[in-house]
Amino acid sequence: MKNLGNNIAGLAATAWVGGQWAVGYLAVPVLFQTLPDKMLAGMLAGKMFHLIGYVGMVSALYLLAYHLGKTGKVALRQPVFWIIAAMLVITLVDQFWFQPVMADLKAQALPADVMHSPYAGKFERLHHIATTSYVTQSILGIALIIKMKFIYKQTPRQ
Repeated sequence: MKNLGNNIAGLAATAWVGGQWAVGYLAVPVLFQTLPDKMLAGMLAGKMFHLIGYVGMVSALYLLAYHLGKTGKVALRQPVFWIIAAMLVITLVDQFWFQPVMADLKAQALPADVMHSPYAGKFERLHHIATTSYVTQSILGIALIIKMKFIYKQTPRQ
């Protein structure tokens, strides 16, 4: 029970970063390669990105609170704190700006595929920016896992 906070933090980081990698680099490419209907693949991909976004927000809030609780104001001078904060900001922008705007463009294009509509250029630009931010967040996720040494410090048993 002594290390419960550490264990939860480790699970939160694993769920967030691992989930992001599994969705973005495994599941979504498989959807687009396997499903003949690209609109359906895009809809499913969007739902998965939306769900992993919520996992990220919950995980980030726990990790920030845990790190602040464990190290106090010192947390503000540690890279791991700022990595988590940057990942959270990217998640929030994606969740509450990119995804809704892209979903709105898709809805405006109906019944056509957005890529075969007057909105294709704007959608493509937003998709490119969102992809770049996702890759950035994925790289930050690697840094987070590597830098989370404070999670794995265990108190020696007596």
